[in-house]
Amino acid sequence: MKKAIQFGAGNIGRGFIGAVLSQAGYRVVFADVVEDLLNNINTRKEYVVHVTDTDSRDILIKDVSAVNSGSLDAVKEIMDADIITTAVGLRILRFVAPTIAKGIGARKAAGVETPLNVIACENGLQATTQLRELVFAQLDEDTKAWARKHVGWPDAAVDRIVPPVRCEVPLDVAVEEYFEWDTEKASFVGEIPEIPGMTPVDNLEAYLERKLFTLNTGHATAAYIGAMKGIRTIGESIARPEIYKVVRAVMQQSGEGLVKKFGFDHDAHFAYIEKILKRFQNPYLRDDVNRVGREPLRKLAPNDRLILPMMTAKGFGLPYDKILLAIGAALHFGNPEDPQSVEMLASIKSDGIKATLVKYSGIENGDPVLDEIAEAYKEVEKI
Repeated sequence: MKKAIQFGAGNIGRGFIGAVLSQAGYRVVFADVVEDLLNNINTRKEYVVHVTDTDSRDILIKDVSAVNSGSLDAVKEIMDADIITTAVGLRILRFVAPTIAKGIGARKAAGVETPLNVIACENGLQATTQLRELVFAQLDEDTKAWARKHVGWPDAAVDRIVPPVRCEVPLDVAVEEYFEWDTEKASFVGEIPEIPGMTPVDNLEAYLERKLFTLNTGHATAAYIGAMKGIRTIGESIARPEIYKVVRAVMQQSGEGLVKKFGFDHDAHFAYIEKILKRFQNPYLRDDVNRVGREPLRKLAPNDRLILPMMTAKGFGLPYDKILLAIGAALHFGNPEDPQSVEMLASIKSDGIKATLVKYSGIENGDPVLDEIAEAYKEVEKI
């Protein structure tokens, strides 16, 4: 039986990637550091994915196990794995890289010739490439050469809303019906695995930015404006006509940039935007605005869901005033339990909006767009 190692046993790891791999016939081994979670998985060895949508159903995921991601057991599991996936968050990739590096070294030492493909399923551009660099930094030259022949590193674009819903059985997880998992076809080694729900594509960059500029941009906008209004969930936020109007306009402005950049069919892409808006309105998914809005500094980074679509539209001479409102709302995000929110608000208080943007967003000092964002920061309060 084929084996998959899924780093990250949280809701996305169990409800999305792990579930897809299990349904494709893989025995899934979860790797995580939360001992209670690991013990629960090893005790129950199964869980239920509750698809909560207009077509609701339950999917039983069986024959799963778990190891500590930093342990020798995890290295041993990598020895005969066919695929490694992650759903840990970009910041955590550096913590799983040493185990993967040791696993690759162990495979080389044991003469394992079976292809291994590593796919980082994270919200961000070229996450697998980032993981590969972190892993290769810990390999000697001989092992690097061996890994180039025997280990594939396809980048991926992933999309599924998996909110932190409390289930009666703690291991169970709730998800939306829709999901998308696109992978970079040319970067696999060996035969591309046949995994229903995973689509190998030629131009992954287009799929990555389509998802980032559409789902993530709209999701963040709804979260940040909703948080400003004291709203708890994305569904409640998007139900407000004045917020819906802004979120839709933001996604359309980012979409115009995507159409120009990648040559997407305009009508098809705008139909995709409408599909995403309907997903936000799913009444069965109570997705908390604080969860979606967390880590605002990461989301204000140069290559993420707010600054990049704004600069793309600006670069093509397209309107971007609504995206400016989304950025302005992000700069208002206050959550005392979120270290990035605390850091951002402290920077704004001490240094001002423009200096904070220069520090975190990659926008150069003196760029006129800083004044536009500062104005949007005030304007978004009127919504």
